[in-house]
Amino acid sequence: MKVYKFYGNESKDVLPIDDKYKKIKNQRHLYDILDNLWEKKTCAPRLQDGWSESNKTLGQCSITAFLVQDIFGGEVRGILRPAGNYHCYNVVGDSLFDLTSEQFGDEVLDYTDNPIQTREEHFSKQEKYERYLYLKEKLDEVLKNM
Repeated sequence: MKVYKFYGNESKDVLPIDDKYKKIKNQRHLYDILDNLWEKKTCAPRLQDGWSESNKTLGQCSITAFLVQDIFGGEVRGILRPAGNYHCYNVVGDSLFDLTSEQFGDEVLDYTDNPIQTREEHFSKQEKYERYLYLKEKLDEVLKNM
């Protein structure tokens, strides 16, 4: 059995809310798919110099969290980071998970009482919206071939 290291990996399974994504079994299955799709091009530009195959989730949080929301519904929440940016994660029903938490290594993040994040705010940055669309297109292509 595969061991997952992302925060909330043992959360109750969430299921797709749209038939378009019915091939995705749960959040762990989505993680497995995304693990093959995250790349330097989908990483936030300010973090691309630190992106590597061994740290694929670096700079992927908001585009991943909003893609997760497309698939499973729920809310995108954000943890305020020291530099003033928000690290995004998902809350779906009583399941809380963060598919990109591994980028922080052993740092313990506080997932309690964090504000809701909106697409309007995050996608007001054109480059972020374009990275989201690119990741979504890559996922759609994989699902078409499954």
